[in-house]
Amino acid sequence: MNGITLSGIHLAGTKIGSTKPAIGKGKLRLLLILGIVLLVLAIVAGVLPRLSQQRVATADNKQLAVQTVSVVSPTVGAPPDGLMLPAEIKPWQEASIFSRVNGYLKSWAVDIGAHVNQDQPLAEIDTPDLDHQLEQARSQAALAQRSYDLAKVTNQKWQTLFKQGVVSELDAQNTATAEATNKANAEAFAANLRVLEQQVAFKNVMAPFPGTITTRNLNVGDLIVANNTSMEMFHIQQTNTLRIYFRVPQANATDIHADQMIDVVFPDQGGKTVQAKVATTSESIAANSRTLLVELHLDNPNNQIQPGSYAQVRLNAGELGQIVTVPNNTLLFRAQGLQVGVVKPDNSVELRDIKVGRDLGTIIQIVQGVAPSDKLILNPADSLVTGDVVRVAETPAASPSAPPEVAKK
Repeated sequence: MNGITLSGIHLAGTKIGSTKPAIGKGKLRLLLILGIVLLVLAIVAGVLPRLSQQRVATADNKQLAVQTVSVVSPTVGAPPDGLMLPAEIKPWQEASIFSRVNGYLKSWAVDIGAHVNQDQPLAEIDTPDLDHQLEQARSQAALAQRSYDLAKVTNQKWQTLFKQGVVSELDAQNTATAEATNKANAEAFAANLRVLEQQVAFKNVMAPFPGTITTRNLNVGDLIVANNTSMEMFHIQQTNTLRIYFRVPQANATDIHADQMIDVVFPDQGGKTVQAKVATTSESIAANSRTLLVELHLDNPNNQIQPGSYAQVRLNAGELGQIVTVPNNTLLFRAQGLQVGVVKPDNSVELRDIKVGRDLGTIIQIVQGVAPSDKLILNPADSLVTGDVVRVAETPAASPSAPPEVAKK
């Protein structure tokens, strides 16, 4: 047939069925390497984005783990409305009157509300037992005095006779001893008589000082037991001058001095305000309250102000020194007491114990524990502990609760 030979089949001049390979071994190896490279690139192209996303997610988680906080610094200034402190009204003098003798109440002369003078009789006690003892003591004292007088005269005579040699020395010594013995007995009975006379004088109960009777606890016929502190007969108060006591916080203790005039407000009298003079202070800070006890004196000639009534002492802002205040939403209430979270320069947290003074509403006076330069965390989390790392918000939070007058300081 045309185009057909023994060496192969030719189609249009092309040889088919040649025994040589169409692609060489070198090209096959190259294709294999190229395929492996493409496979590796495909794997790398698929894994790298996932690794990148994982790194980003890890970084985001770490970033989210660092708490972002707002901070505020303590404010230094005077309280805008001054300082209102509770006060206690006390009389100039007061006394509980008890009986010094046993007996029965014979009569009483004054009742509650009576204005009495010093040494004015208040009541009389019937003391039959004491009266009998007094009569006996008088008789004994008189007898002892007569015995002494007789012994004295006798001794004088015997001493004269001894000098004349009529009686012996021993007899003279015996009469001298008898005189000394009777003299001692007379003095002892006289002293006992004076004691009973003083006790009998207490049967008439007198006012120890001028004042007002505020309590009468007994009636006629009641049994009276001497020195029984549970049986108060009368209570008397002197109210023409009053003593007013109040406690000022330690931070303001240096603002109080003697002869200073301070406003005293009586809310039950429509906010009536009077001025009282600082008489003295305790000059010692109480350890349990960190306050200074102050005593004021106030004239009360018409008894318009009653002892025991409620009052307030107002210290004006101009009379007070500088105090440190913080918003009340910076406080942490822990078992060991009040704390605040302070952000240190390295953004770590320090929980610091504090001592607070006056509660000014939305702000709290801090007596000890923070400095004006500290950065305090607002609304701290309950899980906050010392050593935590936080991120401070870019815009520091202002304290909206701090009064403008304080913030200007």
